[in-house]
Amino acid sequence: MTVEMTRSLEPSIKAQAFGLGFDLVGITALGPAETADAFDAWLSHGYAGSMSYLPRARDKRRDSRLPLPGAASAIVVATNYGGREPCGPVAHYARGDDYHDVMVVKLRELHGWIEGALGRPVLGKAYVDTGPLLERDLARRAGLGWFGKNTNLINPSLGSFFFLGALLLEIELTPDAPFAADRCGSCTRCLEACPTDALVAPRVLDATRCISYLTIELKDEIPLELREPIGDLIYGCDICQDVCPWNERFAPSLPDNSPFAAREALGDREPRALARDLLDMSAEQFRESFAGSPMKRAKLRGLKRNAAVVLGNIGSIDDAPALERALDDEPLVAEHAAWALRRIRGRGPNSGVLR
Repeated sequence: MTVEMTRSLEPSIKAQAFGLGFDLVGITALGPAETADAFDAWLSHGYAGSMSYLPRARDKRRDSRLPLPGAASAIVVATNYGGREPCGPVAHYARGDDYHDVMVVKLRELHGWIEGALGRPVLGKAYVDTGPLLERDLARRAGLGWFGKNTNLINPSLGSFFFLGALLLEIELTPDAPFAADRCGSCTRCLEACPTDALVAPRVLDATRCISYLTIELKDEIPLELREPIGDLIYGCDICQDVCPWNERFAPSLPDNSPFAAREALGDREPRALARDLLDMSAEQFRESFAGSPMKRAKLRGLKRNAAVVLGNIGSIDDAPALERALDDEPLVAEHAAWALRRIRGRGPNSGVLR
């Protein structure tokens, strides 16, 4: 199908996408990824750590036409997950329902609407962190924002607290103008705020030092030198986004009835209480409390490991019983619990909570 035959479809597609609840929508043509060389260099430095899935299908990441042969265009969308809510031990994005599930359903609805509008089947596929695509590259080309120095895509009216998704289609659509400006200017707040120095240069993240990687993707022991900088963070980290001036000014609150609002198991729990609950949580309780949650990615053992680190950082002698019970858990959890107990006991019985 030619561009001329579908030109009037673009405004309707965007209106339908907004109607489905997406906060940003843009269109781009598929082709060679502009950031492919930078991505390969990032991998060669070892910055991906144990995320072995990232080098796989590297050739497909270099050209966005390859993941879905026959695809010509991408509708790129963004969904706000809230940046105004109070900071806490769990990153904003992970407090509610799994964004993969929420966004894929909506993108498939959009796909179905397009097929209905054209009166025929249309080859297409929805991607939300689920395939060999450089999503930020597509999003910038679709006009949704620029690459911030914290490596997140930043939109001038929304900040960076949003998820990205893409619907690849065989039809040729008129692309939007790419976002060409870099509006970070001389600001380096994100680089200076990172407690583990994971941002080794503007727009370069050493994931092996990033708290999100350490508490989510890393399946083994957290390096000793990086445990204390984790502070009170149990799952993920928003620090480099929290300090961004664009988020301070423009990040919106979650709308009413958002699927990304904090679930009951989290609520506004303070770090120590949540850490103790996780350490004592059974597998069955975990399945019930975190059904449909992105936090399942770390598995219960990973969350218990993280909880022990947090208590080692900010806990008091009152938290020792939960850590002592964790000594009988599997070796990964037990080692971190023992480390935390040494820290707490070393501070003395009257030291109180460290902050």
